Amino acid sequence: MSQKFSSLAEEGRLRTEWAEMHMPVLRLIRERFEKEKPLKGVKIGACLHVTTETANLMKTLVAGGAEVALCASNPLSTKDDVVAHLVEHEKMKVYARYGESREEYYEHIDKVLDIGPNITLDDGADLISTIHAKRQDLIANIYGGVEETTTGVIRLRNMAEKGVLKYPIIAANDAATKHHFDNRHGTGQKTLDGIMRATNILIAGKIFVVCGYGWCGRGVAMRAHGMGANVVVIEVDPIKALEAVMDGFRVMPIAEAARLGDIFVTVTGNKWAINREHIATMKDGAILANNGHFDVEIDVVRLKEMALSQRRIRQHVVEYTLPSGNRIYLLAEGRLVGQTAAEAHPAEIMDMSFAIQALAAEYLLKEHGSLENKVYLIPQEVDHSIARLKLKSMGIEMDELTEEQKEYLSSWTVGT
Repeated sequence: MSQKFSSLAEEGRLRTEWAEMHMPVLRLIRERFEKEKPLKGVKIGACLHVTTETANLMKTLVAGGAEVALCASNPLSTKDDVVAHLVEHEKMKVYARYGESREEYYEHIDKVLDIGPNITLDDGADLISTIHAKRQDLIANIYGGVEETTTGVIRLRNMAEKGVLKYPIIAANDAATKHHFDNRHGTGQKTLDGIMRATNILIAGKIFVVCGYGWCGRGVAMRAHGMGANVVVIEVDPIKALEAVMDGFRVMPIAEAARLGDIFVTVTGNKWAINREHIATMKDGAILANNGHFDVEIDVVRLKEMALSQRRIRQHVVEYTLPSGNRIYLLAEGRLVGQTAAEAHPAEIMDMSFAIQALAAEYLLKEHGSLENKVYLIPQEVDHSIARLKLKSMGIEMDELTEEQKEYLSSWTVGT
């Protein structure tokens, strides 16, 4: 290895060690895995954001006896020092680099699949969809997969409903310890972090438009409001829209909000939440950011077609000048702003999310013979065990039901 690569690997090792200090639940799982080796002989293919937190998940799976291969789930979220650390110090198969082309992205997915995985770990379902589209010869040896994101789960549930899903999936995203914390607190913090690092602007006083009020949108709106922004929410679901109103936010159509907003963030899981018509009415200086998994939520292609000129102002900021003379600023190429312009979720958040991934892999190995080709929730007892471990690591104790209380809750004869 070159001296430069070794230096990069050492930087990655230190940053991964720092993340590990803040991931106590995953550490406890790793300690058990090292003793029990529940994944011995299992091959795991992973398509995830290659970060320090992901490195600790990979180390946990290897501690459990698995052979792993990892590629990136986003071309701009890879931390090259982490790749160097895993390759040089941990001797793992990692196929990723920051800024890889679309062609390289899918070449790396194929290299991961070349190990013949028994379990797949996905963040956006690109690994699973590639298997179903091009590598169906691998399916006979696959026990199941785990999906991390809202967008990926939507894709996979559609596949299951149409009868084309070929192996069972655990929806890690739908675990309470995932969406309550990762999607809300993690996405909320990392989105604001990405915007501020990219732009160095003041959030307070801005009209901050959040497209989508699922768990991620709730988190973004909450964090923006906490920093003094005037938050506007865009929704198509009446229940979520009503919830946003009750949470104290203005709700309106995007066509109306487009004329008002200073900062726009998309977290919908759908394409073209902000389209050409919306962009055309935005005021000079409007900032567009996406934190949905795929780069389709803002119609970047039409934005480029509309613009008379474009130039890069800062590392993650491109200015597009429209025929009206108004300048629109796109962050992180319309990709995950919190992954690209910042360091993604804090380690404390990914501690729970990756604990789910590790325990879901163990669960699939034990139970795959009894599972159908459907999308499953993680068992509640696993979800609760992760929450208890997290509370314990924080030094927090909680009450338990007494026998009398349990009996009362299970009874139908005791009333007023």
